Amino acid sequence: MKDYEIVIGLEVHVELATNSKIFCSCSAKFGGEQNEHVCPACCGMPGMLPVVNRRVVDLGMTAGMMLGCHINRTTTFDKKSYYYPDLPGSYQTTQWFAPVAVNGTVEIETSKGKKAIRIKQIHMEEDAGKLVHDDWTDTTLVDFNRTSVPLIEIVSQPDLSSAEEVVAYLERLRSLLRFAKVSECRMEQGSMRCDVNLSVRPVGQKEYGVRTEMKNMNSISAIERAIAYESARHIDAIENGTEELVQETRRWDDIKGKSFAMRNKETAGDYRYFPDPNVMPVVIDDAWFDTIRDSLPEFPEVKRVRYIEELGLGEYDADMLVESRAFCDAFEAAYAESGLAKESANWLITNCMNLLNRRQMTTDMLSINGKALGVLVKIVADGTVSHANGKKILEVMFDEDIDPKKYAEENGYIVSNDTGKIVEVVRAVIAADPKSVADYKSGKEKALMALFGKCMKELKGNCDPQLLRATILENL
Repeated sequence: MKDYEIVIGLEVHVELATNSKIFCSCSAKFGGEQNEHVCPACCGMPGMLPVVNRRVVDLGMTAGMMLGCHINRTTTFDKKSYYYPDLPGSYQTTQWFAPVAVNGTVEIETSKGKKAIRIKQIHMEEDAGKLVHDDWTDTTLVDFNRTSVPLIEIVSQPDLSSAEEVVAYLERLRSLLRFAKVSECRMEQGSMRCDVNLSVRPVGQKEYGVRTEMKNMNSISAIERAIAYESARHIDAIENGTEELVQETRRWDDIKGKSFAMRNKETAGDYRYFPDPNVMPVVIDDAWFDTIRDSLPEFPEVKRVRYIEELGLGEYDADMLVESRAFCDAFEAAYAESGLAKESANWLITNCMNLLNRRQMTTDMLSINGKALGVLVKIVADGTVSHANGKKILEVMFDEDIDPKKYAEENGYIVSNDTGKIVEVVRAVIAADPKSVADYKSGKEKALMALFGKCMKELKGNCDPQLLRATILENL
C-alpha cells in the first residue's frame, strides 16, 4: 500500500457580532420565535433595496487585519444565484470579485511544530434561513430569522494535512476573532461553522486528488471524525476500487459516523456570479482604515507574555485570563485600580468563574465593571471587608453597577474590631453551646472551629479572624 497524504482546505463561516442584519434593521441576535425578526427586505420581497450595515464592514476589516490580510480599499457585493427554499430571493448577496480582505496567514502549532496556513480571502455575505423538518406531519417549514444575518467566510488555501491541524487552525481563528469581538464563535449555536474540502493523493504527487466537500460542520469532535472517515474512504477507493470518487458535496451524519452524498459539487460558473446592482461599492478611505487598525486588540500570546514577565502572574493564571477578552479587560481595569495583579487574577479565575458557571454563562459574557472589581480586591486585601462578604458583594456587582466600598458600608460589611462587641458575642456563643466547649476541652480541635463559625455568623463576618480566634481561646 502506498503512503498517502490528506489535503484539506476550509471555508469557515462566522456570524458577526452585530445588533442588526447586514442589509436591514432587523435584529441579528440568536433566538426568538420563528419568523419574528423579519421584514420585507430580508424576506426578499420585490422592490426592497438593501442598505449596507457599516458595522459589518468594520468587523470584516477587523477580521482581515487580525489574520494578516490585505484590505481591499474598494470592496463590492455580488449575487450568487442558486435556488433553495431557505433563500427567499433565489440568490445570496455575497462577495466574489472584490472581497473585503485577501492573502492572509494564520500560524498554528501542533505536535509537529509550527505551520503557517494561508488565507485566500475573507468575504462578507448574508446567511440563509433555516429549514425545519417535521417528520410527524411530513412537512418542511422555513424560519427566516437567520436570513440576512451577517457572516464572513474565511477561505483557506489547501494547506492543512490532518485533523490535528484543522482543530488547531479553528481554535486559533476562534481565539483571534473572539478577542477582537468580531464574533462569539459559538459552534453550538451555529455562529461558527465549517465546510471541509478534502482530497487524498500519494505522497510526492503534485496533482490534487478528487475533492469532496462536507458542509456545515459545527463541532470540533464531528470535524475530527468526519476527516478520519472521509480520508479512509478516499484511500480505500483508490487502493481497492470500492467506489468511483467524484467531486461532490456530502453530508456528515455524526450519529452513524458516515458521510453521504448530497449533490454534485458546484463550480463558480454554476453560481453565475455577477455584481449586485442594488448595492453600491464600499470605499474604505484612510480615516476609516486607520480607525479600525488603531482599535485592534493586543494579541492573546502577547498579553500572556506581558502578564507573566511584567506583572508576575503564573503561567496558569495568564493562560486562564487570555482565554477571554472580557476577562483580560476586567483584569487590566482591576489591576490599574488596585495595584494587585495576583489578587485581581484570583478573583476573576475563581470567584467570577464560579458565578459564571452557576449562571450558565461563558467567560465572554462577563460584563462586570473592572474598576469596581479593583476596588473590591483592594478592600478585601487590606482587611476592610472579609473575603466571605467580598464574595457576597461580587454577586451583587454581577447584576448592578455599584461602588463596592459604599455598598459594604451601607450593608454592614465593614470589618469592625470592636473588642467589646467581639467579647460579648464570644461569651454568648460559649454559654449557648456547652457541648462544643466540653468537646474542645477533651481535645477535639474541630469543636473550636464550630464555635468560631457561630461567632463569625453572629458578627456577620465583620471581624478579623485572628482576633476572633484569640478571643475565643482566651474565654475558653
